[in-house]
Order: sequence, then C-alpha cells, then structure tokens
Amino acid sequence: MTTAEPTRTRQAPQAPADIAGAIRKTKAKLREQIGDVDKALGQAEALIAAEVADVVSAGERGEQVWPVIYYQDVAAGTVSTELIEAVRRRGCAIIKNTFPRERAEAWDRELVDYLDRNKFAETYSYVDDGIFGGLAAGKPSIFPIYWSAPQLAARQDERMVAVRRFLNSFWKHESEGRVWFDPNRDTAYPDRVRRREPGTDSAGLSAHTDSGSIERWLTPAYQKVFRHVFNGNPADYDPWDGAYRTEVDEYESTVMCSAFRTFQGWTALSDMAPTEGVLHVVPIPAAMSYLLLRALADDVAEDDLCGAANGQALPVNERWHSLLLPALTAIPRVEPGDTVWWHGDLIHSVGAVENQQGWGNVMYVPASPYCEKNAAYAAASGLAFLEGKSPSDFAAENYETTWTGRPAASELSPIGRAQLGLEQW
Repeated sequence: MTTAEPTRTRQAPQAPADIAGAIRKTKAKLREQIGDVDKALGQAEALIAAEVADVVSAGERGEQVWPVIYYQDVAAGTVSTELIEAVRRRGCAIIKNTFPRERAEAWDRELVDYLDRNKFAETYSYVDDGIFGGLAAGKPSIFPIYWSAPQLAARQDERMVAVRRFLNSFWKHESEGRVWFDPNRDTAYPDRVRRREPGTDSAGLSAHTDSGSIERWLTPAYQKVFRHVFNGNPADYDPWDGAYRTEVDEYESTVMCSAFRTFQGWTALSDMAPTEGVLHVVPIPAAMSYLLLRALADDVAEDDLCGAANGQALPVNERWHSLLLPALTAIPRVEPGDTVWWHGDLIHSVGAVENQQGWGNVMYVPASPYCEKNAAYAAASGLAFLEGKSPSDFAAENYETTWTGRPAASELSPIGRAQLGLEQW
C-alpha cells in the first residue's frame, strides 16, 4: 500500500448552481441504489434507538457516559481495554491532565495579555460567517485569534502529539487496499479561542454536526464514505473506517473545513461544570447512518435534506431527528489542562446558561493526521502564520498581522514547523 505525497494546493468544488435540483436527482439515485429505503431506515432506527436507550439509562443510573482517561495512562500505554472500548462505542473522551493545571492557567493569562496588549476589545468586530444559520445560537464568544504563543505551544507540545496519536489509533487508516492517512504524524488545523465571561447568559447552540452538510449526500467521495448506508446495509457502516474520508472536499464557502479531523477537540483553560453552558454530544458515532437515511424518507420533500443547507452546519432537530435528542449528554466537570474530544461526525451542541459562574475558556485544537488533504491545508496555514493572517477556512479578519508578541517561525519547535508544513517531518 502507498500513500500519496502532499500537493501544494487543493481546489474546493463549487456547489451545484441548482441545489434543489441536485438534491432531487441525488435522492432519486440513492433511493434506487438502496432499494427498500423504509427497510434500511427501519434497521438504522432500531440500531440507533438501542444506543440512545443505553445512553439515557446510563445517565439515569448516574454512570459516566463520557469516557474519562488520564494522560499518564495514554503516555504509558496503559489505558484499560474497558476504556478503549468505551471510547470506540461513545466516540468521545476526556483526557485528564493532558497539560498541568498551572501551565493551562498561565496560558489563559498569557492570552489575556496578548489580547489586551493589542487592544483586541477596542478593535474587534463580530463577523457572522453563516455556519450556524440554521441553528439556535447565543451571543458569540469565539474570538478569531490563531497565532498566540499559548495556541502554538499547545499544538506542538509532545503531550498533545501523544494524545492525538492515541486518538487516531481508533480509526482504521488502511482499508480498501489503500493507506488513507498516517496516524503517527500530525498536521496543524489552526483554530480559534473561546472566552466566555462570568455572569454570561447564553442560549447556547442547538444540535448539529460539522464537516459537510448537503455534501454528505451529493458528493461522490462522501457517497463512498457512506457506501454501506447507501447500499441499504446500515448495520455494516463503520464510523471508524477512514476509507475515502481524506478524499472528501466540501463545497467552496466561507465555512468549509479543508481538513479531515479524526476528532474535534479543545483544551480547557478554566474550570467548567456540566451546568455552565458546556459541550453536549449524542455519543453514538454510527448515528450518521440514521441521519442520512432519514432524509430519504417519504415525509421529507424531494428537494429537502431535513433542513441541510450549503455553507451551514448540518442541523439535528426535533422535527426530523427526535429519536436522537434524548441522548444529548454534557461533558463531565473539567479543569484547566484537560482536553475534550469527539469523533468528527458526532452530533453536538452547546448548553444554555444563565449567570455563568466563572470563566468558560478553551483553545480549539483538533486531531488532523497526516495525509495529502491535511498536509496541503497545513502548508497553506503555515504561510498564513508567517504573515499573521487568518487561516483560509476562516473569515479573513487578519487581526494578528500587526500584533506585538506574535511568535515567529524561529520560536516553533521542529514539530511545530512540521505541523505547518514549514519543514519536512
């Protein structure tokens, strides 16, 4: 088996000019391919309903639905078989003590200093990129900052590299006669920071998934990713199979994701309780099979995919997906230095909060292993880093181009430079 060398650029496809027509055409094709859609949907419903019931029952018994793992065990290779199976089943995990508490708290202070020194509060102007256009959302608290010293330090730290390597190992990186990605090498997917103040009232963010909306039905690569579902065999779908995922490209928009993320993730910079407007997930990686088939049911309009819209997150709502929502489960209490991870397809939301107690601060750092797709985007991000610009997947706000205290390439470690394509692994 071989894996291709990275290319310098990767052109995103254009969405169809007639999206409604493309949906009608694709639905007709997929229904013919599946054959008995009602039967396939019934199979998916039964499988997912059993998982939902298990999640709900576990919560009612006071059991921990989110697997909680300690970094020391990741580093030593001593994570128990039971926890490994729990991560595989639930698709999410908390890695406690990924970084020492003192270090994370110092990063939080350093971020504040970086923002204040460069008068961010006086110059910040919120840009609505449209990604959450179909969702209920509260006041934005995510800041378009990418190149602070704490963010770079967290991404390139060997502890973070070890955690992401561990998480990548849950995925099948060789299948269908090909190697899809290298689980042992990192690429950077530079993302932002969230800073939510004490006393905040927020409506949160309703349930959704990232990394593609209508593309999950319309594009050939995604049809291959979900080949078992679209062949009428949802029970055969493996959400941990990397086959064809590195060949998926989202339609060009201001909100597309140009990388394959095995896990989305963030690093906690403050203490957060489950009641303080935190992340919730439906901890069922295979739920995507149900979402895909639900849109093909007879009660959904021919030009509709249960509300999916180009350039927006894929909504999960009571009207179409009431089966899933009882399983939404908040993260357990986290401390500064803990990292939070969820499978790239997992349904997630942000809980509402009134008069938040304490700060709710995180740095978004996902797991994006080395492959042609990721290496190309990382190299483009490396060029943005050199100028302090926003990475191309995000709005071109470019706050940091003139900021003092922004690290230079010489301050990166060899790992950090390799992650950004500034030198070879």
